[in-house]
Amino acid sequence: MTDVTTQTPAIIAMDGPAGSGKSSVSKEVARRIGFGYLDTGAAYRALAWQALQTERDTSDATSVLEVASDFPFSISLDPDAFWVKVGDTEVTEAIREPRVSDAVSGVARVALVRRAMNAMFRSLVADSGLRGVIIEGRDITTVVAPDAPVRILLSADPVVRAARRSAELTSLDTAAVAVAMQRRDASDAQVVDFLEAAPGVIPIDSTDLDFEQTVDAVLEVVTDILNIAAPAASTEPEA
Repeated sequence: MTDVTTQTPAIIAMDGPAGSGKSSVSKEVARRIGFGYLDTGAAYRALAWQALQTERDTSDATSVLEVASDFPFSISLDPDAFWVKVGDTEVTEAIREPRVSDAVSGVARVALVRRAMNAMFRSLVADSGLRGVIIEGRDITTVVAPDAPVRILLSADPVVRAARRSAELTSLDTAAVAVAMQRRDASDAQVVDFLEAAPGVIPIDSTDLDFEQTVDAVLEVVTDILNIAAPAASTEPEA
């Protein structure tokens, strides 16, 4: 069992495709067990946002590296007060815009960018002063934190994932979202494998689970491996 009272933060690594619920579930689990929450996808989105703001070509690796070389990024690890900033500008909502979603694969596929981002993620966690952090993304269980005591791949049927994401993006219908997700998954799959659980990674399929059931499934794994008491259910409604 892992002792979560040591000075080094305990890490829960969570991977999964869009629409699987990994962001909202990770954030809620972090709240319930008193851990920090790191959304690594937000960093890549923020970099894509910065590239678009400076009118750089996100399909060109050299252009992306130029943007990344001067990228004043900061992010909250507090699941109850989450924010993302580029310099003094808060971009928490702006990085979820469709134009950013369309551009993020271009910046995320650059190997040198991923290497620098991964080093930054590890530093953020190590310097957080927290008892533990849930890190979620697409290559957390295999690259960012392959030695984490808890490694989970949260997945769901593509049709279900598209319906969930469509519900979040009310301006787009399910068919359009499905096409966009397939395109993003295909692009990202050229860089990382986030659809199959690596050895030692625990798969959880949320296809037939609602939000609370998915949280419970993750908590069951986390509390068993980290040997911590199961927390009481949250009374706050999920946004």
